[in-house]
Amino acid sequence: MTASRVLVVEDSPDVRALLVEALRDEGHEVLTAADGLAARAALAPGREAAGVDLVVLDLMLPHVDGSVLLAEIRRAGEVPVLVLSAKDAVYTKVDMLRLGADDYVTKPFDLAELTARVEALLRRSAPPAAAKPAPLVHGPLSLDPAAARVRMDGAEVALTATELRLLYLLLASPGQVFSRPRIYEAVWEEPFVGDDAAVKTHVSNLRGKLREAAPALDPIETVWGLGYRLRAL
Repeated sequence: MTASRVLVVEDSPDVRALLVEALRDEGHEVLTAADGLAARAALAPGREAAGVDLVVLDLMLPHVDGSVLLAEIRRAGEVPVLVLSAKDAVYTKVDMLRLGADDYVTKPFDLAELTARVEALLRRSAPPAAAKPAPLVHGPLSLDPAAARVRMDGAEVALTATELRLLYLLLASPGQVFSRPRIYEAVWEEPFVGDDAAVKTHVSNLRGKLREAAPALDPIETVWGLGYRLRAL
């Protein structure tokens, strides 16, 4: 795929060097930050890293914690973020996904898996190169894939790249029930291995944003024991 610009935020020199080498071997331009303050400065408007295509973010950072940086990055825009951490507790993973992380990899990690996840995130966030898919409309809910814009009852809703793909999947087949494994394989573009925390958290985030735009409406329905579908609006 086309070379992208990746910011690696990691305080360990050895891990940072390993990530830089692996990502450059994949053809990407790699920028680095060794602590939270350096990352915050690098991502500030007008700075070199402000236009990166993806951030690989360690959680345990000096000066500014990675979770704080993640929240700041998400408030500022929709750049994909892959969280990298030695914390492997499920609740930590879920918390980071709720804060807006697009993926989560625990240390120690397999380098091939990490680079594959980076490539998958970049593919999902890249605009379509060929013909743009037509806008989808479901009652007061609409999604324009070409512009990456979502409106709910007239109000524009800001979604991450993963949330957009999830919503597009549901909107393309309103009324159809999608299981969590099927959603994972369609949205994340990799085999489902039994951990549905990412799906549940991203569905919850998406539902929360749509409800915030139109509190009286709740377009995503949980079909207990089966999965999710769009309800009639």
